[in-house]
Amino acid sequence: MPGPPCGSLLDYKTAKFSLTRNRRVGLLHRLLQLSALGYLLGWVLLLRKGYQERDTAPRVAVVTKVKGAAVAEAAGRRLWDAADLTWPPQVRLDPGRRQGRHIYGRKCTFPGDPFHRHNPASPRHLPRGVKTGKCLMFNATHSTCEIYGWCPVENSTLPRKPLLAEAENFTLFIKNTVHFTKFNFSKCNTLQTSDPSYFKSCTYDPIFNPSCPVFRVRDIVEAAGENFGDLALLGGSIRVLIEWNCDLDHPATQCQPQYSFSLQDMRYNFRTASYYWGSQQQLYRNLLKLYGIRFDLSVHGQAGKFSIVPTAVSFGTSIAFFGAATMVCDLVLLYLDAKADLYWKEKFEEVRRGPHGREEGLK
Repeated sequence: MPGPPCGSLLDYKTAKFSLTRNRRVGLLHRLLQLSALGYLLGWVLLLRKGYQERDTAPRVAVVTKVKGAAVAEAAGRRLWDAADLTWPPQVRLDPGRRQGRHIYGRKCTFPGDPFHRHNPASPRHLPRGVKTGKCLMFNATHSTCEIYGWCPVENSTLPRKPLLAEAENFTLFIKNTVHFTKFNFSKCNTLQTSDPSYFKSCTYDPIFNPSCPVFRVRDIVEAAGENFGDLALLGGSIRVLIEWNCDLDHPATQCQPQYSFSLQDMRYNFRTASYYWGSQQQLYRNLLKLYGIRFDLSVHGQAGKFSIVPTAVSFGTSIAFFGAATMVCDLVLLYLDAKADLYWKEKFEEVRRGPHGREEGLK
């Protein structure tokens, strides 16, 4: 006689353990358990430190200073010291330029000049001035446009060698402080010393002097894989990466930054000018086109400290992997093994209540 339609919803299932002397499945089970144990000990605890709470967004402060002195022969002998070193070290000087009308190197013809000021297809504002609309005789063979700008026109000749070769011995002082707000922990990359002359005499070395934040320019360029003479000629950009990986379960003295340097661009220059009045109340300017090495500083950091919450999560995940090992072996026995029918009969048993109230087991 069939039971009630909702009777199966009220059934209760309990685990039954069967000892199966199957060496292949037993070996698979142990291998899966060892894999789960290796994941817990090797990856979670040792490599990832899953027992720690982490702070990956520290507050960062960086202060830089450049020191050194070099002599440049461009436009006369001139000393470049610390007051000038906020500019790149390679300079090209165009002195004594004044505003006025002068010829531009673009050819023009009479009449109907295609580069005439009133031609809508021709831009009036050129990189070196504004066209006046006049076409002047340059020599007996051709004419050129007249522009209003700074005279004479900028010299576009590229330098053949670095004008400040001594700049390779300049030093770059980098003071970096990180603060991990989650743990209320701060650390600076400078050595805590009572010797006031330490930073004046030390130079950074990753092995012998890693706590000195004074870097020689040539050492930075070489660490980026370049030669100073080649890079200083037309300028370039170097990335200085400072990485903090702090384990706050250890003493704070072991929290030290790691520096790395990489080349970002092989050319870097910009222009600046100084102005003065001549004897005839004429405004002049000295145009400087500066080639140099640009340092882009980037700071990344993370800190970790023991916490019960990530520890519980890591152990819970590993215990779940142990349970998955048993489930995989059950699937192999019940569906893939040659004696799967026998295992089905031994693993599952239905217990029913007999006519006298006693429970009877039916396999």
